[in-house]
Amino acid sequence: MNTRQMRYFVAIAEERQITAAARRLGITQPPLSHELAAMERELGVRLVARGPRGAELTDAGRLLYRRALEVLEMTSAMEREVRSFGAGASGTLSLGLVSSSSGQIPAPFMREFVGDYPRVRFDVREGNTFEVIDLLNKGVVELGFVRTPFEAGGLECRYGAPEPMVAVMPASLTVGARPDEVTLEELSGVPIVMYRRYEALVAEEFERASCELAVACMNDDSRTTCTWARRGMGVGLVPEGMLETVNATAVTCKRVACPGLVTRLTLVRERGRRLSPVAERFLEGFADWDVA
Repeated sequence: MNTRQMRYFVAIAEERQITAAARRLGITQPPLSHELAAMERELGVRLVARGPRGAELTDAGRLLYRRALEVLEMTSAMEREVRSFGAGASGTLSLGLVSSSSGQIPAPFMREFVGDYPRVRFDVREGNTFEVIDLLNKGVVELGFVRTPFEAGGLECRYGAPEPMVAVMPASLTVGARPDEVTLEELSGVPIVMYRRYEALVAEEFERASCELAVACMNDDSRTTCTWARRGMGVGLVPEGMLETVNATAVTCKRVACPGLVTRLTLVRERGRRLSPVAERFLEGFADWDVA
């Protein structure tokens, strides 16, 4: 099966109709039907069931659709990388970003970078730390910005400065004697909203301080934490860099006075994989980050 056939099949899967898929691809229906039949013969399974509602995917078809999307994504990434392999003065730089990177990315030097290389375009993919690492392993992105803690096996890492956690407090749950700092003791028993990946880190520090961790909401994105805190559902715990994205009109933000409650934004690449010249030049801008 070639990439042209995969593109054809993706069109059929998304349009749910052979005629509409052919129109989207700019071809007539008979060649598309012929290619679909050829794929089914090659794979030995039925991929599409035609019915009154159009072309419905079989279980095998749904599996092929998911895998075809991945292959086409990787093929596109490979083509971008090869095209940019010259002097590094042009091309596309594919980056993976976590939402909590917004406090540091875009970094100040990136304005100079685009000034020096105005023909470079950024292709940004967003997700949580595990999703960004998955995109990196699949070759969809060349570099990723993720946040500790994570398993660094197979990755080369450059760590940014440690970031303390901050407490995002709605008016109904504002605690702490100091205007800009709150202790774990003051947060003890207060309903807490936080990103799931920080659970072990936060629980360990609360236990060490002999404080009660009262979790009100566990979620999968620091932006969700901020939203729930802003709407009075609890005190949100997020990295300090997230404050740039917080609507602070209805909340109070205080740094958590706990040396162990920190995370670090980390620039990662796949170990041993050669970067495009554009990516190599971009990486130079983070030379002051700790290498591991």
